[in-house]
Amino acid sequence: MSETFDLVVRTAATVIESIGILIIVVGALISLGRFLLKKQGTDYRSFQAIREELGRAILLGLEFLVAADIIMTVVYDATLERIINLGLIILIRTFLSFALEIEGKLPWKQSDHKTLGKK
Repeated sequence: MSETFDLVVRTAATVIESIGILIIVVGALISLGRFLLKKQGTDYRSFQAIREELGRAILLGLEFLVAADIIMTVVYDATLERIINLGLIILIRTFLSFALEIEGKLPWKQSDHKTLGKK
């Protein structure tokens, strides 16, 4: 590969990876700020909304991290470490997505919402 192409690909992957990290950090800070500023911080719905917001920020950030890893894995030699890293990120992303999807839909979760909201 030419040096220019190598530089462009590595730079693109680094930028995409940095964007993913930035999204996660900013999302966590915003969620923490909203949690601390909420006057009804003990309300379960407020807590749940902030938790879901943080989960969405993590998922979006992980999408960028996966994209950067895919670029590096496809373009360069696929080392075992890089493939394991990519697999772990995809597993974490899948688990978080699944957890956010089913959150609040299970019967015992719905009864917990009602109980916690009255406290």
